[in-house]
Amino acid sequence: MAPVVALGFFVAMELTAHRYGLPGPLGTQIREFVYPPKSGPLLYAGLALMMVVLSWRQRFLAIGAAVGIDLVIAVVRWACDIKVTHGHPFGNGALWVIVGCAVIALTRRTGPERVLLLKGVGLGLLLVAGRKTGDTWLLITAKSRPLVLDPYLANADHALGNPSWLMGRLVTATGAVGFNFLDTIYGQLAVAAVVVALYQLRHVAAERRFPRHHLVRTFLLIGLLGPAIYMIFPVVGPVFAYGTGTDHWASIALWSPQIPSDGHWAVANLWPQTPPPISAPHSIPFDGVTPRNCMPSLHTAWATAIFIHSRKGPRFLRYAGTFWLIATLCATLGFGYHYGVDLVAGVVFTLTIEAGVRSFDRGWDRAGLRLTAYGTAVFVALLVSYRFLPVRMAEYPWLAGPLVLLAMASVIYGYTRAVARWEPATAPTRAPQPQPELL
Repeated sequence: MAPVVALGFFVAMELTAHRYGLPGPLGTQIREFVYPPKSGPLLYAGLALMMVVLSWRQRFLAIGAAVGIDLVIAVVRWACDIKVTHGHPFGNGALWVIVGCAVIALTRRTGPERVLLLKGVGLGLLLVAGRKTGDTWLLITAKSRPLVLDPYLANADHALGNPSWLMGRLVTATGAVGFNFLDTIYGQLAVAAVVVALYQLRHVAAERRFPRHHLVRTFLLIGLLGPAIYMIFPVVGPVFAYGTGTDHWASIALWSPQIPSDGHWAVANLWPQTPPPISAPHSIPFDGVTPRNCMPSLHTAWATAIFIHSRKGPRFLRYAGTFWLIATLCATLGFGYHYGVDLVAGVVFTLTIEAGVRSFDRGWDRAGLRLTAYGTAVFVALLVSYRFLPVRMAEYPWLAGPLVLLAMASVIYGYTRAVARWEPATAPTRAPQPQPELL
């Protein structure tokens, strides 16, 4: 049923995108068999996920074939004088190999071996298709939601001390070095997720089965469900609504995309120097290009999921998960892409999804269902507060700020308690007792 539902969802997204005159996820993915992909590292990350079901010899063959295909395509582009102006000059080979393994599974494998290989292929393709679907979602939000609610969040953010304005000044002070360092971390979040997922799936090839729960499922659910909230609560972010938009970082960004300037849509040029004053909020019109992708912060949600799933790894992986979470929080705020209240909602959003998935794995565990319901209630309460009580939150920050953080902390506490009940306690190893010598 899962592949059928996923295919139906992708087809629906394709039709909806064409209705707005936009490229759909399936069409965009098919183009990347030949055209430069938007994210080459993501395609190789998908290939890495697929290879968890292969033996080491098969992995070397798959990597060699992917690199070889990329080299052939690069030579053809060079011979035909085709310049790569958008996307990455590599990654096509990874997609060819993933699809090739699907063909091998259907034509050369039978029984459990076919099922296992198809699961690996599906895992790799879902990561790539999930990214394409998310991109299509963002384009649809820009086309279908002409009005945005940024003034509401700008007021509510006073309760947290306007953290985006503070971090924006700090990142600006670091110049090109600090910005591009954080931008690299921000842009390759999916690759970081794959590293954690590969650790979790490291025994699949030997055990011939997937673990009951792993990061990829949570990661994909966040990407598929989050944009639906964007349609309900469309927001573009401080750098767009209160700054110069795409022009702010264009002069120092190494990977700056060619996006038209949107600074003239801003309410005022205030970010990151001056927080907007407290005033009665109202929705404002914005362009049909900038995604309404702030509420909740999915980058925060994904980084939180990476942090959670890295807790059982070795020390290096735990440190890396912590670092990626902190760096992502700094980037989302410092680039002006999110308000502080977005990040709070993103954390609650992730923990609620994680609790729901793990409850399902445990046969609809009652404690997990209660936690899922509570997290959903807190998430809805946050959105309602941001929408209908932003001025009160700004006028009483000493009350609203701690309440918002306390609501988030209560979900975190509930999740940690639930996990402690779910995880089997490790019995301490008994020290060997001295035995009396036999005479």
